[in-house]
Parts: sequence; C-alpha cells; structure tokens
Amino acid sequence: MAKKKKRALPQSVGITFPGVETHAHLDLEDFKDDLPEVMARAKECGIGRIGNVFLGSEAYRKNKGLFDNYPEVFFMLGVHPDDSGKFPDTEIDDMRKAFASDPRLKAVGEIGLDFYWDSAPRDVQEDVFRQQLALAEELDLPVVIHSRDAHERTLAVLDDCGWAGKPLLWHCFGGDTESAGQIIERGWYISIPGPVTYRKNEIAQEAVKSIPLDRLVLETDCPFLAPEPWRGKRNEPALVVFTAAKVAELKGMDVNDLWKICADNAGRFFGL
Repeated sequence: MAKKKKRALPQSVGITFPGVETHAHLDLEDFKDDLPEVMARAKECGIGRIGNVFLGSEAYRKNKGLFDNYPEVFFMLGVHPDDSGKFPDTEIDDMRKAFASDPRLKAVGEIGLDFYWDSAPRDVQEDVFRQQLALAEELDLPVVIHSRDAHERTLAVLDDCGWAGKPLLWHCFGGDTESAGQIIERGWYISIPGPVTYRKNEIAQEAVKSIPLDRLVLETDCPFLAPEPWRGKRNEPALVVFTAAKVAELKGMDVNDLWKICADNAGRFFGL
C-alpha cells in the first residue's frame, strides 16, 4: 500500500515577521472545539493580527466574547448578501451602536452582492448593500466587499454611491487582470485568498502579478478555501502563509518581504 503523502506544515514556510490575516470567521461552529489551539498555531506561524468578520449584529453580540482573551483579533461587522433576505428593520441602528461602542470594530463588511448562490432577490441584496455603504460613509469607516459572479454590478453600485477613492477592500479576489485593474484604478485594495495556490488557477495568478504591491493584503476566509497543500481541509489563519508564499513566488520576491508589505498595507487600511 502506498504511503500517504505528508502535508507540509505552515511553520515550514519560515515567516519571521508578525503579519496580518485580514479575513477569518473564527466565531463559526467549525472552531468551537479548538479555538485556543487555532490561535496558538497562528501566532507560531507569524500572524500578529487577525480580522474576524461577524455576519450581522446578532452574531456580533453573541460571539464577540470569544475573543476577550485575544487582543490581537480586530473585528468587522456587516450583513452578507446571502443574508439580505432576513435583514432586520433594526439592523442598521444596531450596527451603528456597535461601531460607536467597540473600538475593535474597524470596518463594515463583508457586504456586497452574490449572484452565484442568489440566496436573496438581487434587488433586495442591492438595497441592503446600499444601506450599509451609506452607514460606512456616515461613520467614516472602510468597507470590505463580497462580490461573487457580480463584479460589474458591484462596481456599478459602488460608482453610483461615490466610493471611488474611498477606503475599500475587495475581499477574496479571484478574478482576472482586467477585473483587478478596475479595482485598482478606483484606489482600492485587493485581498488574495488560498485558491491562488491551486495549480489550475492561472487566471487569478496572472492577475496577482499585475496588482501593485501597495494594494495587496492576504486572507484565509477560514474555515473555507484552504490553500495548497491543505486544499479540501478546514482552513485556519496559520495556513495564510502558504498563500503568502505563492504570491511572493508570483511577484518574484522573498516571502518575508511580501509578508511585511502586506502587513503594512493591512495596518494602514484598518488603522491597526
């Protein structure tokens, strides 16, 4: 019987600088049994800050206490487009109060449009998206965008709401060079997730080569989208170093140099 190939550990990447994992969902059930171990592995692998995304005010109220002992975690709060159909009448006011009372909340997100799942009617998604953009503008906060199979319409809404030149991070980017250019020309940032490491993902890999270094950050979107060599397994913050290694390879540079640049970008964007 052939021996099972051993997966490389994230420690093997050799990250030496405390960087930033910009997008995690550590309050989901996937981490209920081993959050302390997950956090310890992240620190061991060179992750100094982690952005946790709460999917709505109810999730924030229920789960923010999970991170009382982890000051390295900062927060984002927003209603995902898939949840737009159950958007409470009080949600915007609840979000406004949360941002006013909690300095760990750094951005409105993830918000946007999702035409892949179409879990809510598209006009409802857009209405909820616009309401949250208006809240971010009112509070002078950056936004983190979710856009799946909805690139052109997402851009159209953002342009209509006057977001060019304002602080915006395009989460989980997997598009082509043209799409990346449309984001960059508006003055925004792009976050690269684990699928850029997949062998056949040549379109996203080419796009990454075109993105200026001062607009790049890194993410896991864990527990989803684990990078190679952990594809198909539960993702976690420590594994973002494999994404860093691939992006550094695509950029033709040392992984620690890339890691530091992305950390500085994230710190600037989120005000860390």
